[in-house]
Amino acid sequence: MSEKETAYTNKADEFLQMFRKGEEFTKELLKENEKLRYRIAQLTETVQRSGDEARTKIYENRIQLLEEELSSLRERFMQVEQENKDFASKYIEVEEENNNLANLYVASYQLHSTLDFSEVLRIVLEIVINLIGAEKFTVLLIEDKTNELVAVCTEGMAMSEAPKVKIGDGTIGTVAKEGESFFAQDLSNVREFNPLDPIVCIPLKIKEHVIGVIAIYKLLVQKDGFTNVDYELFNLLAGHAATAIFSSRMYTQSERKLTTIQSFLDLLKEKPRR
Repeated sequence: MSEKETAYTNKADEFLQMFRKGEEFTKELLKENEKLRYRIAQLTETVQRSGDEARTKIYENRIQLLEEELSSLRERFMQVEQENKDFASKYIEVEEENNNLANLYVASYQLHSTLDFSEVLRIVLEIVINLIGAEKFTVLLIEDKTNELVAVCTEGMAMSEAPKVKIGDGTIGTVAKEGESFFAQDLSNVREFNPLDPIVCIPLKIKEHVIGVIAIYKLLVQKDGFTNVDYELFNLLAGHAATAIFSSRMYTQSERKLTTIQSFLDLLKEKPRR
């Protein structure tokens, strides 16, 4: 082999070695590139996951805040609803009390609008029935001569069933003597009727002077008890009714006396002279 051929052979070997090295380097680059791509993919997935978790965490926090706000709003709504119910209940109570007071005002005006004794008693009966809700009761006045309580009018019972009571005897006599109202614990409408045992007994008073009582034995079916307004009505009724009854009775007695005197005078005038 000549020197030239030897030189070419050596160069060819060198070139092949360089080519092989380049090929190996390229393969190593490809492997590194593959690793980098895989790492980039992992990192990308990690970033995406971390981003999703962060967003999920934010959403969870927002949901929790919204739930807390909703719970707070529900509690506030329940409080407002309860307040509305309380206001409605108070409004009904006030309206009922105003109606009762208005009715009592009208009744009081009616009581004092006449001096006719029978008319006053009729008005008293209507008041006790409509405002108090009594079904069976009687009005008794004190007779000065006998010092007894005698019925002057009744409702739901005959006059013959009404009691005649001495001052200080039993519930009715005690109320007339002491001037304090009596309310039985049992207001049942099914209790046996006893003219000496009323469920309510109200004194008719002019200042501290008792002129009679209202004895109630039975309430209307729809009336199962008394409210605070009822007790106020009892007190107001006792005073107004007592004044009206006393005034009309005195006026009626005076009218009768005047009529008697006038009749006697007329008889004297008509008597022939001797």
